Amino acid sequence: MPLNYISGDDLAAIVKSNKHPRKDYLVVDVRDDDYIGGHITNSRNVPSLTFLDNLDDLVRDFKEIPLVIFHCAFSQIRGPKAARIYNDRRNQLKSDKDIPQEILILSGGFTEFQAKFRVMPPGALRLRPYSLKILG
Repeated sequence: MPLNYISGDDLAAIVKSNKHPRKDYLVVDVRDDDYIGGHITNSRNVPSLTFLDNLDDLVRDFKEIPLVIFHCAFSQIRGPKAARIYNDRRNQLKSDKDIPQEILILSGGFTEFQAKFRVMPPGALRLRPYSLKILG
């Protein structure tokens, strides 16, 4: 079953909402060396080069998070591949006690998200050195 995508606007709405990162949702950034150019606030970097090495730990660590969003620079190869592999492994390991989990891919990846949300009005997202932060 193919995985679905989430728009940058929808992700920004989640980040700006009262939802708690790493509890209500998690953004997984699978970029490798290109991660150094910035990241989405509260995202977790799991480089694609070591993704498989950490897969079982990731499935176990994320199992209580109802929404997991994967991305890479453009969400064309690494992000979708990681999301698919994660989803397949989760389905193999999950038990009846595990909560339902929605797994999505950020449409356009970090590049498109950063271009759109780099500078916005107060209360929105903007790029600060190495991170996209919510302004108070």
